[in-house]
Amino acid sequence: MKRFIVAISLVLALPLSVMAADGSKIGSVDIQKVLSQSDAGKEAKDQLMQKASKYEAEKAAKEADLLKLKGELESQGTALLNESARSAKDRDYQKGMKEYQRFLKDAQDDLQLKNGEYTNKILDEIGKVVQEFGRKSGYTAIFSREMMVYIDPSADVTDQVLKAFNESRKK
Repeated sequence: MKRFIVAISLVLALPLSVMAADGSKIGSVDIQKVLSQSDAGKEAKDQLMQKASKYEAEKAAKEADLLKLKGELESQGTALLNESARSAKDRDYQKGMKEYQRFLKDAQDDLQLKNGEYTNKILDEIGKVVQEFGRKSGYTAIFSREMMVYIDPSADVTDQVLKAFNESRKK
């Protein structure tokens, strides 16, 4: 697999070396850095954290209810409750556990969905800013660093793109 990746990288690098030889301007951008350090990325992270905090508070309340119900089952035991009452409490506890597990899964799914939505929206915006930055700055190509095997650090335009992206959102 590594050989395949190296071979693909070499094949892709050939046109780059031709472009560089004719004086073309080539750059790279660390999309993850722009995503995590941009104002938009930080806002999205804050929104996700707020939503996660709400879910965490709800989770704690549900856990407390379940612990209370379990405590009642254990303390009252078979001595104080007849069989039908004990079965009813046990069913309530099992139902509560299922609802709790469903809540946890739904909360996790919702957070993942929101994270994906925020990320995709921001990535689209970053892509537009990179294209505009490349056009205005005279670049022949700007590649995502995540896919590059090697690029000279002087070709890294991440900080300039980050600055341009943050400025574009203020307009």
